[in-house]
Amino acid sequence: MSKLKVDQISKATGASPAIFTLPASDGTSGQMMKTDGSGQLGWGAVYSDSTGAVTKPLTPAFFAYNSIARSNVTGNGVLYTVLFDTELFDQNADYNDVTGQFTAPVSGRYFLQAQVATDAQTTTNTDATFQLNTSNKSTDTYYNPGNMEGPSVTGQCSISASGVFDMDASDTAHIKVRINQGTQIIGITANNTWFSGVLVA
Repeated sequence: MSKLKVDQISKATGASPAIFTLPASDGTSGQMMKTDGSGQLGWGAVYSDSTGAVTKPLTPAFFAYNSIARSNVTGNGVLYTVLFDTELFDQNADYNDVTGQFTAPVSGRYFLQAQVATDAQTTTNTDATFQLNTSNKSTDTYYNPGNMEGPSVTGQCSISASGVFDMDASDTAHIKVRINQGTQIIGITANNTWFSGVLVA
């Protein structure tokens, strides 16, 4: 069998034909050929499991939750930055569990969602704001925690929001909550308070 050996491929037509330089190695099983945008071709991995389902283990994605009760953080109009101290996963290490802040590693559209559960509010706490904030966009969800409270023993109330946000590389996202009226005795509960996100486009 005859063989043809080349190290470059070029278009046959056009005033400025594109020239593609082939990779020096054969690559490994399951890899695909990709370009760097300047004509250099190389090998890239396609991740899939035994069923053929494609996975993207380097895509930014995280889920974190608050594991401890945080007492007396809001009420009387105090705006509190919510902390989510425990990570279930953080594929690209972009979430900071000390500050409660996610930092986008690359520009794109990110699906973000969060829930905050508070306690110790009463029916007198009729005005509250839940914020899902990014560097490019801040969202406010207004609600009545006193009307939404759960069992009278705990006075617990949960509020959530989600959306697709345009984020540039190094932009950040965080969650804030403010409950008005009364005094600063309202806390953030454990486990039912969480923050999650993933790059989708």
